[in-house]
Amino acid sequence: MKKWIVLAVLASPLLIAGCDDHSRYYGPPPPMAVDGIRQHGYHDGFEAARRDVTQQRRPDVDRHPNFRNPPVPRPAVDDYRRAFRAGYDDFLHHSEPRGDYRQDVPPPPPYR
Repeated sequence: MKKWIVLAVLASPLLIAGCDDHSRYYGPPPPMAVDGIRQHGYHDGFEAARRDVTQQRRPDVDRHPNFRNPPVPRPAVDDYRRAFRAGYDDFLHHSEPRGDYRQDVPPPPPYR
């Protein structure tokens, strides 16, 4: 009888350790096309803000033609604009990009 009690006490940490929260669901990653559109929008917004500052213009994201008429397919317009605004604001408030933005890499070609 003592053996069973000792076995149960020794085995309980193993059972509890196996009950880690496995119910987390992270969902699938976004499609590559959407990710590319966001990166393109962020890059365009960052560069637009840089031009505004160097040319001493009043910052206004709505003035830029790529923000008003994004060079992306119709379903991706909101994603592009959101990323454009994020890049524009990041330059104005931080003057350095977030994430994997690199100046030496040109933006992806426009979507047609």
